[in-house]
Amino acid sequence: MSPRLPAASSAPALPEERHPSAGAKAYRAMKGMILDGRLKPSASYLETELAEWIGVSRTPVREAGLRLEREGLVKVRPRRGIQVLPVSAEDMNEIYQILSALEPLAAQLAAERGLDEATMAAMTGLTARMEAALSENDLVSWAEADDAFHALLVEASGNARLIEATARYRTQVHRARMATLTMRPTPRKSTEDHRALLECLLNRDAEGARAVHHAHRCAAGKMLTELLSKHHLDNL
Repeated sequence: MSPRLPAASSAPALPEERHPSAGAKAYRAMKGMILDGRLKPSASYLETELAEWIGVSRTPVREAGLRLEREGLVKVRPRRGIQVLPVSAEDMNEIYQILSALEPLAAQLAAERGLDEATMAAMTGLTARMEAALSENDLVSWAEADDAFHALLVEASGNARLIEATARYRTQVHRARMATLTMRPTPRKSTEDHRALLECLLNRDAEGARAVHHAHRCAAGKMLTELLSKHHLDNL
């Protein structure tokens, strides 16, 4: 028997998500429940109970499950439900090996291409938001801004395959990071790294952007993997 589903989150919808299709609604709800721990790692949930809880039919839930499976978050098992996949320290080490190779390349490409005005403004705003969140000790806001910054960075590379390759792993990193947010040291160096990377991007310093971001991702991977191992968090 699968665990009982908890109460829904009251988080406001983003503007583009206020009138989603049934499939988008199911995907957003299921992904949100995985990331915040309401759907438990290693647990299985029937399509019917997920559909009832979210307020859609089984078909959108099945479609959302297949999409989440491609992102490495669940395993869809016919007639046995949708299983939430756990993330271990070993998984995270492998993920960061990939991101430490691919995201610095994205930083280099973004610097070579140059940021358009909208991306420049967004990344500048997110960097300021991280700095403000840090000063207020609001680690959740910091993590949200950090995640959005990384997504924009990869999009700014202009490489569609690079964007696709990193998206699924960033989601898994976000999941582990939120679980360890209060265990980690205050992310001052990480925030400084983002400011340094932004300066490289604005100056179109491709080699500098790649070097700064490679060091940043390697340090982040080491810290997060060690936290997962130290606290025996092998079932996120």
